[in-house]
Amino acid sequence: MTSSLTSLPLYQPSDDKKLADRIFKTAIDGLLYLDHDVHTDNRGFYSELSLIPDLEKVINHPFIIKQINQSHSAANVVRGFHAEGWNKLVTVITGKALSVLADTRPDSPTFLNKEYFLLDQSESALDGCLFIASNIANSICVLEGPVDYLYCVDTLYRDRDTSGDSAISLFDPDLDIAWPIDKNQMIISDRDRATTTLRKLYPEKF
Repeated sequence: MTSSLTSLPLYQPSDDKKLADRIFKTAIDGLLYLDHDVHTDNRGFYSELSLIPDLEKVINHPFIIKQINQSHSAANVVRGFHAEGWNKLVTVITGKALSVLADTRPDSPTFLNKEYFLLDQSESALDGCLFIASNIANSICVLEGPVDYLYCVDTLYRDRDTSGDSAISLFDPDLDIAWPIDKNQMIISDRDRATTTLRKLYPEKF
């Protein structure tokens, strides 16, 4: 399904979602939006991306960053859905992207909930970070490229247990994601094309 950005239910932080200073809850348990503190002048800007001690108080457990990764993607690249066994803090540094998160954890109270985030450094989008708890399904769709996507994780890639990882189809009918790019225009990896659906993974949930 293809949809325009203006018709999407884009996430917006608000006072009723506020958990702590600059930290906001979402419709997915374990997914948080962290607002930036930005200071601008004639040189450009300085931004505090995240205060980890404040985040740890909200999630009630340590978040110790062990690896920092960056992906660089051209326009129309779509990556996902990846549900992986590590907690991560992500942000878009350059470009404009739609990040769609879905709760594909079968035992979660918010199973099948989804959120749409328009991420960019402009005033028309969100310029903050997302804290994504382990095994929440993550995707990113590049609207204006290139997009540089930074993600900090609490497990080394070489050491992590991948047995619980899953790759869910971007076009899973039960998620029914409204993508702003036509499927035929998307640039998708072979890995992300060879994914499965939630009904095949968890038939007992349907």
